[in-house]
Amino acid sequence: MPNNLLRGSRFSLVVLALAALAGCSTLSSTGDTVAKAAQSVQPYKIDIVQGNVVTREQLAVLRPGMPRAMVQDVLGSSLLASVFHANRWDYVFTLKRQGAEPQSRRVTVFFSNDALERVEADELPSESEFVATLKSTPIKGPLPALNAPEDKLQKFPAPAGADAAPTSPAATPPAAYPPLEPAAQ
Repeated sequence: MPNNLLRGSRFSLVVLALAALAGCSTLSSTGDTVAKAAQSVQPYKIDIVQGNVVTREQLAVLRPGMPRAMVQDVLGSSLLASVFHANRWDYVFTLKRQGAEPQSRRVTVFFSNDALERVEADELPSESEFVATLKSTPIKGPLPALNAPEDKLQKFPAPAGADAAPTSPAATPPAAYPPLEPAAQ
């Protein structure tokens, strides 16, 4: 009898090992499926906009000999102003959006005796081209209809004063605000 018991336990052990090996191949294919599903689901990432937007139109206004103040009026304050390069302003712009190629541009303005000497710039978009890159993707498919049947609307009470005719904003008198400064006497 002990021989039969030993033989039966060996058989059970072999069957259990084969079942475990078969389960491993199933788990690895399930693991691949789970990994693919995890890759397709991505968290929302906010748009990251850094620096100064400089367009072709702004660059076209700059002329050699312009004073620093006028250059700053056209381009805004530079993102990078180096203590070691007082005659150079760097305008850097980066935009990172989920699902889109990152944008990066650089404009460097050089001065000589507080007057614009030269400008080095990457290829810049026009203002309308830049605005077009900011538009988000439209929602695909038809939008749901926003209407309710009359019988559903009857369940809700009418707002207070609904019987009165609506007034236009032009008909309402302007609010009276106190003076900002006391009246001169």
